[in-house]
Amino acid sequence: MKLSFVGQWVLTGRRRLNPFSGGRAFSSVVNNQWDGGVSMVQGASRGIGLEFVKQLLEKSNKGHVVATCRNPSKATELHDLKNKFAERLDIHQLDLTIDSTIEETAKSVSDKYGYLNLLVNASGILTVPNVIQPETTLNKVERASLLLAYEVNAVGPILVIKQMWPLLKAGGGTGTERDAAVVASISARVGSIGDNRLGGWHSYRASKSGLNQLTRTVSVEFARKKDPIICILLHPGTVDTDLSRPFQRNVAEGKLFTKEFSVQKLLAIINSVKTSDNGKFFAWDGKEIPW
Repeated sequence: MKLSFVGQWVLTGRRRLNPFSGGRAFSSVVNNQWDGGVSMVQGASRGIGLEFVKQLLEKSNKGHVVATCRNPSKATELHDLKNKFAERLDIHQLDLTIDSTIEETAKSVSDKYGYLNLLVNASGILTVPNVIQPETTLNKVERASLLLAYEVNAVGPILVIKQMWPLLKAGGGTGTERDAAVVASISARVGSIGDNRLGGWHSYRASKSGLNQLTRTVSVEFARKKDPIICILLHPGTVDTDLSRPFQRNVAEGKLFTKEFSVQKLLAIINSVKTSDNGKFFAWDGKEIPW
């Protein structure tokens, strides 16, 4: 059985990913024709993900973008960008709960480009009517909500990193002004254990904490293997998107950001990261957030 609703994920039937194997036929040749680099934005149909795609395309006349989302046929704004940047934008179907779509996207990127320089994990789930809501008390915590939040906010993004790993390793900083490839996963300040003073939102908090730990662990492995990849986690602030809209009445004046402002700040962090930043958790203003 598959549940459906606009713009978010639900659990569906799926198969396991095959363990990573160097035997997969990823291209080992770096094609220098991709001046400006190759970026992938996972979760690009709307909100922060869509804005990442826009700014990556509009802020420069170089570089290629691979945009993925669960239901491309309904991503009208993404297709508007495709019409405008036909040669620089590719759109692929990727559902974080269906492992084969992650693998297929990796193969498609490999076949066309041979590598990646940037991976942005922008997807997230917080609230879906009659499916999942932020909990205000322990009495409202349910197994299904915990599992769904973890599936989409933590498990899916780490499996995307796993499958794009050979492409990121092959790309490094090629064609960009960075010294290494960058994995930037959109987390949230509420995922910080040390910064948790209000409680509540059990499923969302825990899933973002899980994303933080998984990404941090991956960053350690990449550093140990001397792979030219920097992994960071980013808190975008409270941004005016569908995800935050039900909770905006509690946001202090001046603290509700536009998508344009937030992504501009996040891209500035991405473009200035150094090897020493690998595995760190940054807020939109560049300040580190405690784990």
